[in-house]
Amino acid sequence: MKKRWVFKDIPNEKLVDELGTAINVSQPIATILAQRGIKDFESAKSFFRPRLEDLHDPFLMKDMDLAVSRLLEAIGNNEGIMVYGDYDVDGTTSVALFYGFINSFHFNSTFYIPDRYKEGYGISKAGIDHAHENDYSVIVALDCGIKSVELIDYAKSLNVDFIICDHHRPGEKLPEAVAVLDPKRDDCDYPFKELSGCGIGFKLMQALSDQLNELKVDPFDYLDLVVVSIASDIVPIVDENRTLAYFGLKQLEKQKRPGLNALIALAGIKNKISITGIVFGLAPRINAAGRISHAKGAVDLLLAATEDEAYHFADKLNIKNNKRRDVDSTITEEALDMIKENELTTSSKSTVLFKNSWHKGVIGIVASRCIESYYRPTIILTESENKATGSARSVLGFDVYNAIDQCRDLLDHFGGHKYAAGLTLPLNRVKEFQERFEEVVAESIPDELLIPQIELDTELDFDQITPKFYSVLQQMEPFGPENMAPTFISKNVQLASSLKVIKDKHLKLFVKQQDNKNTFGCIAFGLAKYENQLKAHSTFNLAYSVEENEYRGNVSMQLNIKDIQFD
Repeated sequence: MKKRWVFKDIPNEKLVDELGTAINVSQPIATILAQRGIKDFESAKSFFRPRLEDLHDPFLMKDMDLAVSRLLEAIGNNEGIMVYGDYDVDGTTSVALFYGFINSFHFNSTFYIPDRYKEGYGISKAGIDHAHENDYSVIVALDCGIKSVELIDYAKSLNVDFIICDHHRPGEKLPEAVAVLDPKRDDCDYPFKELSGCGIGFKLMQALSDQLNELKVDPFDYLDLVVVSIASDIVPIVDENRTLAYFGLKQLEKQKRPGLNALIALAGIKNKISITGIVFGLAPRINAAGRISHAKGAVDLLLAATEDEAYHFADKLNIKNNKRRDVDSTITEEALDMIKENELTTSSKSTVLFKNSWHKGVIGIVASRCIESYYRPTIILTESENKATGSARSVLGFDVYNAIDQCRDLLDHFGGHKYAAGLTLPLNRVKEFQERFEEVVAESIPDELLIPQIELDTELDFDQITPKFYSVLQQMEPFGPENMAPTFISKNVQLASSLKVIKDKHLKLFVKQQDNKNTFGCIAFGLAKYENQLKAHSTFNLAYSVEENEYRGNVSMQLNIKDIQFD
């Protein structure tokens, strides 16, 4: 697909010059920082040198005092506490974090993950019944529960108290739990709204530990789990999330948690781990447990006490992940064929596909894969428990949650974020939902959002790419949503030597720029289609990021090409 090249807003030139002088960086670096809201020395210092002391007071979150009070009461009375979480990475890391914490000093505790296939997403009646039958009078629900109004009422009728720690958008009515911790509540004044579910659990743990003076557990020892959730749930890496991710990566490097160490080894990550390494190396393996069988295996891994135990659980997850790859590859092929075979579907502004035999555990992945070929809001549905259940994914700039909300009269329930959501509806309403969703999207999505976008930070000449320049770029990590690795444009670029096609898909080449002595090696994933045009044109424009390449012990700067434009 052809891509749109879009420049980020160009900051005020005077501001860029003053910032560059104040912190002694080049004009391109100052431009990038200004685009990220950094305007002076103090804000630059805060950005480049995050401090744990700058984390927000957890008691600023609505209901935090109520949550802590109820937990202190339960601990004091030795009541049973059940830690309940969703089956994805955010949910399983949340459970491992809070259960690992609470069980270190309150032994009348357990954890519970719902079965994706028998119980579905979120709070389940089976989970509440399990708590009641086993005398767990308090349930701490993590990464779910914000819309479970009727089920929380059911729990109250059994004298089971809920503390909800969620980060999804609330419905019109909040559940009547003892406490509802969710910064997205309209009446919550917490300064940062984009914590992950595990991040909310961390804030509760932080608040509770503040009240337990003799506690020997350090909440910051759990930041490795928090950063895995932040990376995997694709939340913005700004403000508090940036600080949590920054120190979480440092915690990962200390390699204290056997389960994560085993996953890092199985993923083949040998260098310093990054947000990207978590997203592509760790997250799929953790997710595989809940997609293929039961997510309890992922929590067992994350809680493993020894290296042998960790490798035992990690090997099991790796096998499930390999099976998941085979399943989602097959279903993706079927889904793409369904689009191609229907002229109406091919020309639509959205994709909504249903097949009752598709594996429920991979439909979210399939939705993302379909967007790679047909760039538009996509929902993949399958049959489960005599209902149609699905996962939605969106394109940059389009709120798929709002679009689904406009079809809510056809649904049993739904929930999620701007770019990802889940939904359930009666089987006999699938066709009507397909038509309505297409109407909503067609009426509201601008045509430009249906073309993939490359967001460019600033233009560079090759002589500006120096070791000092790259050193400053590295200090801008961790990269992720709202703080992505900068993408640059360079014009009048030429081939410096012959190019090489790798595996029929990728390009390896060396480039130079007119009147510039610097030559750079480049990798261009998925861009082998440009081979003949590169040979035919004397100059071209590159969109790229700058990274390190290590080969046989030699480290050099490399351009990772995102796209190429020809005159």
